[in-house]
Amino acid sequence: MEYFRPIAMTDPARPAGALALAGGWCWFDRVEVLSRVAKGRIIAAHELPAPVLHRLTAPRPDLAGLALDRPRLMGILNVTPDSFSDGGRFLGAEAAVAQARAMAAAAEIVDIGGESTRPGAVEVPVAEEIARTVPVIQALRAGGLTAPLSIDTRKAAVAEAALQAGATVVNDVSAFDFDPRLGPLVARSAAPVVLMHAQGVPATMQDNPLYADVLLDVFDALAARLARAEALGIDRGRIVLDPGIGFGKTHSHNLALLRGLSLFHGLGCAILLGTSRKRFIGSIGGADRPEDRAPGSIATALAGVAQGVQITRVHDVAEMRQALRLWQAMNTDHLETDA
Repeated sequence: MEYFRPIAMTDPARPAGALALAGGWCWFDRVEVLSRVAKGRIIAAHELPAPVLHRLTAPRPDLAGLALDRPRLMGILNVTPDSFSDGGRFLGAEAAVAQARAMAAAAEIVDIGGESTRPGAVEVPVAEEIARTVPVIQALRAGGLTAPLSIDTRKAAVAEAALQAGATVVNDVSAFDFDPRLGPLVARSAAPVVLMHAQGVPATMQDNPLYADVLLDVFDALAARLARAEALGIDRGRIVLDPGIGFGKTHSHNLALLRGLSLFHGLGCAILLGTSRKRFIGSIGGADRPEDRAPGSIATALAGVAQGVQITRVHDVAEMRQALRLWQAMNTDHLETDA
């Protein structure tokens, strides 16, 4: 089997015949052909098989009312006592609502989670997870916030309660592996869904993650989960795929995925990237405390944007918005004037 990684570019010297990547801001005219049994080689884009070419170039449908022809930001709101980055700061509903409103000033989507999925984290009971998240969603909607709200959960009961309260997106780090009822629930709803790759569960995922070829293995795993979601009746247009940086991956695995991110456009879905404040950023960048990892988080996020990643999930939304505006001003014809 061959895999096709478009070599994403944003340079203004765009050659005639270059193709838009996923209908977005990057272009490509060459593709790296990868295989498990042969050395990679470079071919011209026009040599691609027609189905692959279509998946790589087709514009991605709007997500929760947001056009994906430009980079979008998803702000992280952990309504938990034990998140690795900000555990306990926003556990109270009042603090969580205030933080969500602040995030919505710079991020198009706010992702609300009531269960930590940091390495070593244990499962939270459904009732407790609902009690942490649903009142926040209800208060935000009652207060007039219209921005898309995402519920970060592995559990059908939590997702159902959140959607009823006003959430618009489901973000499942297990890609329907944890709760077999979540896929059918999403299929019945109109909600877009983020399916993330993870090797193992949070409690044990970092014990000894192993891959034959991490980039190709994660691609194949996401392809299988995408096929399962489509078999449930979930249209590909409302599926977002996330390679799961830091979820059952070593530092070298994370870096290999970041270098090869454009490969995942070949699945024909929007891509979400979440590197914010993760351990490998601190290890490489020399920042022990998660709250000191914003510069490294921005660097990795912009590396994803340069490969056409449509949604970037971040803690430091104002800082990331500023960086993104500058990146866009330098690299594309589109200059953001607001969030």
